Amino acid sequence: MEIVVTGRHTQIKQRFRDVADTKMNRVTAIAPDAQRVQIVLSHEGNPKQADTAKRVEITVIAGRTVVRAEASSADEFSALDLALDKLTLRLRRARDRRKDHRRGYTNPVPVDMGVVVPETAPEAKEPEDSVPSDSPAAALASELGPGESVEVQVGDTPIVIRRKLHLAEPMSIDEALYEMELIGHDFFLFVNKETNRPSVVYHRHGWSYGVFEIDTPENVSK
Repeated sequence: MEIVVTGRHTQIKQRFRDVADTKMNRVTAIAPDAQRVQIVLSHEGNPKQADTAKRVEITVIAGRTVVRAEASSADEFSALDLALDKLTLRLRRARDRRKDHRRGYTNPVPVDMGVVVPETAPEAKEPEDSVPSDSPAAALASELGPGESVEVQVGDTPIVIRRKLHLAEPMSIDEALYEMELIGHDFFLFVNKETNRPSVVYHRHGWSYGVFEIDTPENVSK
């Protein structure tokens, strides 16, 4: 298994690399098919956030499955331990889920919160020659290839918008919930293979989940 350790706004010490390499044995014990582990250590320079100054993000790639966890602490070693605890829990859930599906068990499907239909009137298109080719609007509207990304700054503000094209196979709501849990997010964007609509599953509270589906009034009226 390949282990890649990188730093963001900080230098990686050899001791941290050695400790991280050793602790990744926990990953191979649960997921022997893991091919690559990416560990990113970042540093927050704000003195008011000293208790969470070190942040560790761990991403495990095993075939088409991606499992991710992150944690922050006052030092990089405790942050690594916290992130690894979250990661191993998600890896165990993924392993147990595969076992359950081989036995014919299917997780309950969450309640669909219904279709969200945009009701706002379409915006009037501006003439193409009114948008400079080097403007943020032009960059965000440019064509992207799979995996490509673009970042633009909004005027003189510190706001930076990052746009990326990600290709994904349509999936069911149950599969989207599974992917959301693996990456540790509160929401997950996907294409619903039952309706072929862009959709979002999200965590509400407890074991309750919601589903948003996006469509146009023209398609709904067909």
